[in-house]
Amino acid sequence: MTSREQLAWAVIAAPALVAVLLVLVPRRLVTPLAVAGAFVTAGLGLALSVLAFGSLSDPVVVKWMVVDAAGLLLVVVVAVVGFATVVVSPAYLAGADRSLGSPQRRQHTYFALLFAFWVVLLAVPLAGNLGVAWLLIEATTAASALLVGFSGTARALEAGWKYLILTSLGLGVALLGIVVLAAGIPSGGIGALSWHALTTYSSGGKGALVAYVLLLAGLAAKIGWAPVHNWLPDAHSEAPPPVSALLSAALLPAVLLVAWRSEHSLAHVVGTRPAQDVLIFFGLVSLAVAVPFLWRSLAWKRLLAYSSLEHMGVIALGIGFGTPLALAGVAVHIVAHGIAKAVGFYAATPLIEHQSHATERSVTGIARTHPALGGVMGISLGALAGLPPSPLFVSELLIVAGGFQAGRSWAAGATALLLALGFLGLAHALIETTVGKARRDVTQPRSLRTLALLGSASVVLLLGLSVVGLWLPGSALVDALLKGIS
Repeated sequence: MTSREQLAWAVIAAPALVAVLLVLVPRRLVTPLAVAGAFVTAGLGLALSVLAFGSLSDPVVVKWMVVDAAGLLLVVVVAVVGFATVVVSPAYLAGADRSLGSPQRRQHTYFALLFAFWVVLLAVPLAGNLGVAWLLIEATTAASALLVGFSGTARALEAGWKYLILTSLGLGVALLGIVVLAAGIPSGGIGALSWHALTTYSSGGKGALVAYVLLLAGLAAKIGWAPVHNWLPDAHSEAPPPVSALLSAALLPAVLLVAWRSEHSLAHVVGTRPAQDVLIFFGLVSLAVAVPFLWRSLAWKRLLAYSSLEHMGVIALGIGFGTPLALAGVAVHIVAHGIAKAVGFYAATPLIEHQSHATERSVTGIARTHPALGGVMGISLGALAGLPPSPLFVSELLIVAGGFQAGRSWAAGATALLLALGFLGLAHALIETTVGKARRDVTQPRSLRTLALLGSASVVLLLGLSVVGLWLPGSALVDALLKGIS
């Protein structure tokens, strides 16, 4: 077993051990243990990425595990967002007056579920087998559904139930596609679903295409692609804000990676063009559905949820275009979206303290009533809108250019138009949210020191990504993304 394999297993084992300990330790040790465990887990994730970065052209591909460029990209995002989520969670729990468990066990329950969810999220990008990846995605549903309904209110429980049912139905459709694939692979058994074995499907291109469409249509429900995104706004609106960050910034792109690997493996059987067409379809439909909602006045967390629909569509388009420029854009977009979206959701906890109606309707003039909070919200929304010098502006430019490079002029043109319309909606929301008419019936939230530190760090990271985005085309990372695990 190589050092990269050992470190990859450690990335999964560390938070799993912490999740168990969080159930057993006394109440006074729960938060310190959670923060310490998050620090170790994030450190291991970053160490794996640093160690493997020099070997991008030689990915680890073993029976149950893959450590490749795309997987490392997601491990970094999931590790960093997970760490920040644990750090900001005590502030949420301090103001929570209701939960699924008893008040005495509230911290135990919350952090144990959070670490269980985090463990599975870290495992998804490292899964070397489509069947195992499907099981892990299903496991994320169980843990995250309980977190969505953690507050115990009627609306939260309804949102958690809706999320559980709709995503499970989608994964059932995906399972049907997996069964069709397994039946057509000569080697048989669970090993027949490894990413390499999928290329040996021998029951004909039409059968493979049907299985591929079923697989992606099922995964779309979990990724949040339109038209099967219905759970997304309710779940993000009702989940605890730190959990919403992990759902949007980490879960959605992690599941999208499974769709990406499936496209890369099955393109050998169904053809590159048809495999990419499915992704482009979901990308364009998601953008078209998201735009009208981005033009409406929405509650803060609901606005961020519809922004997730838009950005998952953009990533699907970049993968579908499949050129070096487009994949450079995908790499930047995944990381930048994770940073900007997580910070936006973290701001929701003090925002609800500041304006109690923020859970129900749009907020305005936050920079006038609380400049620090308004500044963090402005950073998040400005980045998500693609306002220059946001790295999401760079990544979207690269993806559109990649569409033209791929000879898909109509799709690239439609993408540019829809992105422009989405930008106008989010830019209007940015202005209204930060410097619009201020309300008088506000209260001052508790200390924003942690949020301010995260906001400052996000600015540095986002600006750095903008520079990286200009350098990335033609780099070893993009070459490795093009190659995949083959």
